[in-house]
Amino acid sequence: MNTETQELRKAGLKVTLPRVKIYQILERANGGEHWSAEDIYKILIDQGEDIGLATVYRVLTQFEAAGLVVRHRFESEHSVFELATEDDHDHMVCIKTGKVIEFNDPVLNQRIEVIAREHGFEITSRTLHIYGISKGKT
Repeated sequence: MNTETQELRKAGLKVTLPRVKIYQILERANGGEHWSAEDIYKILIDQGEDIGLATVYRVLTQFEAAGLVVRHRFESEHSVFELATEDDHDHMVCIKTGKVIEFNDPVLNQRIEVIAREHGFEITSRTLHIYGISKGKT
């Protein structure tokens, strides 16, 4: 049984071709890529798949509800998606190009935990988006 099938079943979702294909696309994201439903739809078309945009939206919503993906809204109402992971990572977003850079800083992670404890707050999830202008370094 392949990874996609296992993850879908573990999340309580029936294994269907659209779900498997969309999960595979998200799984192949390189360097922290975040794709919109439209991006995924275009990839499916390029692969010769006959899966409609409405189906892509529906599957992504199901994946989000099942905890398989995380939806981000960077600087607009335009949603992008990435597979949910156990690691704490944050995002820097270039306001000129829209480029998203993922980073993980153990010192920052620890400081966030300390701040939460100081305020009697138990973190159940977190999202940090830093907006600025990329100098083209990465």
